[in-house]
Amino acid sequence: MAAQTRKSWQFRRPSVLPGFGLALGVTLFWLTLIVLIPLAGLAIRSSGLGAAKFWALAADPRTLNALRISFGTAFLAAILNVAFGIILAWVLVRYRFPGKRIIDAMVDLPFALPTAVAGIALTTLYAPNGWIGQFLTPLGIKVAFTPLGIVIALVFVGLPFVVRTVQPVMEEIDREVEEAAATLGATRFQTISRVLLPGLAPAVLTGFALAFARGVGEYGSVIFIAGNIPYVSEIAPLLIVIRLEEFNYPAATAIAAVMLILSFSLLFVINLIQSWSRRRYGYGA
Repeated sequence: MAAQTRKSWQFRRPSVLPGFGLALGVTLFWLTLIVLIPLAGLAIRSSGLGAAKFWALAADPRTLNALRISFGTAFLAAILNVAFGIILAWVLVRYRFPGKRIIDAMVDLPFALPTAVAGIALTTLYAPNGWIGQFLTPLGIKVAFTPLGIVIALVFVGLPFVVRTVQPVMEEIDREVEEAAATLGATRFQTISRVLLPGLAPAVLTGFALAFARGVGEYGSVIFIAGNIPYVSEIAPLLIVIRLEEFNYPAATAIAAVMLILSFSLLFVINLIQSWSRRRYGYGA
């Protein structure tokens, strides 16, 4: 009986940090107001269409092509951001050189720059008569108004997510770990692939997920450089806006619901892989 009383007292013992109930209530309130209610409204509106009509709208060839372009370019841009983001984070963490602080600050530029400004700037650079596009056109490489332009825009807006996610984890990796691996006879490639990358895996996956999610829903920086040509360079967010302007609310709702289902499914799989990597290598536990 005394043991049960002691356990009950320990369970009810107040936290060192007061205000948990109030903080939890405010958190749940804002989460419900900002996230859950809009998603619930979308789900209710989609279910009101009926299964047959919903799949008819979702399976429209123009819709499928827009979804393919949005998710395909976002996935490719996220892969590129992971590759170059790791290299950039490594340079910022491991080396000292003139202008390092300027480059470090420039990484955050896509966060502060309005997306429409970024889209106009990229279009100006990569248009056939732009500063960079004029040199690519004779080579038969067309960037602006193609899916390639969309990838470049998404790489621009998504790179900071990878760098800022991986960089703090890299700073925590002691150089002695690399020196110990070299002492044991590991090559540079083996040190990177077997010592450093496993510890970075959860952070890399998190950066990939953030960059991918940003790319799927990106609108402002893409519509200018994409050209918005149906079946060629039209993204799903733009198609939703077009359907709304046509007062075709069922079609807009169906496209949004499909994007939500696909995005949630992919992010769920990424989180599962991330959790597995943490358990497998013992990082982030």
